Amino acid sequence: MSLNKTIAAAALLALSLGAQAAFPDKPVKIIIGFPAGGPLDAHARLMTDRLQALLGQPVIVDYKAGAGGSVGAEFVAKSPADGYTLLLANTGTMVINPALYAKLGYSTLKDFAPVARTAQQPLAMVVHPGVEAKTLGEFIALARKNPGKLNYGSAGNGGISHLVPEMFKQATGIFMVHIPYRGSAPAFTDLMGGQVQFMAESIPQAASYAKQGRVRALAVTGAKRNPALPDVPTMAEAGVKDFEVVGFYGILAPAGTPKDVVAKLGEAFRQTLDTPEIRNKMVSQGADPAFLGPDAFTAQLQRELPRWADAVKRSGAKVD
Repeated sequence: MSLNKTIAAAALLALSLGAQAAFPDKPVKIIIGFPAGGPLDAHARLMTDRLQALLGQPVIVDYKAGAGGSVGAEFVAKSPADGYTLLLANTGTMVINPALYAKLGYSTLKDFAPVARTAQQPLAMVVHPGVEAKTLGEFIALARKNPGKLNYGSAGNGGISHLVPEMFKQATGIFMVHIPYRGSAPAFTDLMGGQVQFMAESIPQAASYAKQGRVRALAVTGAKRNPALPDVPTMAEAGVKDFEVVGFYGILAPAGTPKDVVAKLGEAFRQTLDTPEIRNKMVSQGADPAFLGPDAFTAQLQRELPRWADAVKRSGAKVD
C-alpha cells in the first residue's frame, strides 16, 4: 500500500472512531407505546433529567399509543439502529403481546437490542372492603365455598391484570369470573363500588386507596414486602408458595444498534438508577429500581416469554 493510501486509510479509521466516540451528538428520543400521563410516562419523567446530564444531549419522551403498546414497539423496531430512538416498554408489550396478538409487527428477541431493565413492579391482590375475607387464606376459602360467585375485574383481556388472577386461580384451584374492562380506571372504580370483588392492581393505585379504606390489600406478588404496603404479606407469606409475579419496565433499541452504543446507554441508565433521589421516588411509587444491563435483561426476556405464553394459552385470551 502506498504512503498516501496508508495515510488516507488511517484518516478514515480515525474519523470512524471519532464518530463512534461522539455518540450521542443529537437528542435521544424515548418512545412510549401508551398515552401521556400513565405509569410508563411517570417512570420516564423520573429519569430524563439525570440521563440528559449523563449523555450531554436532550432526552425527549414521545408517545405512539395503541394496541397494548404494540404501535410504539413496532415504530422503534423499524427505526434506524443508531441509538437515538429507544423504547420504554413493560411486561405486556415485550412478553405478553407476542402470545396475545395473532398478528404482531415485531419479535421481541429478533427486532430489539435490550439496553436496560429499569424497574420491577409487583402487584397487589385487593378486594372490596365488603368482602368478608380479611386474609388471602380466608379469601381462597371463601372462593372455594362459592365457585363462580366471585368476580374479578381487569384492564382488559390478556393484560397482566387479567393473567395474574388466572395464575392465582390455577395455583389455588379456585374459580372466579373474569370481568374485562377498557382500562384499569373503570375496573378499579367498579371494585371500589362492589360490582367486582377482586383485582390484581398496581401497588401505587392499590396503596393509595387501601390507606383510605376503599379497598383491602391481601397480598403482594413480589418476593418481599413492598414499602408502599409494609403490613401486607407476600403471596408466599400468605400461604401461596412459589407464586412470584413481577412486572418490569425496560429500555430497548432497534436490533443492530452498535454494541458500544448499547453499552454506553446501558451505563447511563445504570448511573441514573443509582441516584438516591431517583431510587427513592421510584420506591415511593411502588416500583423497585432493579437495574439489569443488556445481557442480563436479554436473559430475562428469554425466560419470561415462555412463561407468559403459557399464561396466555391457559387463559384463552387472544387478540386478532
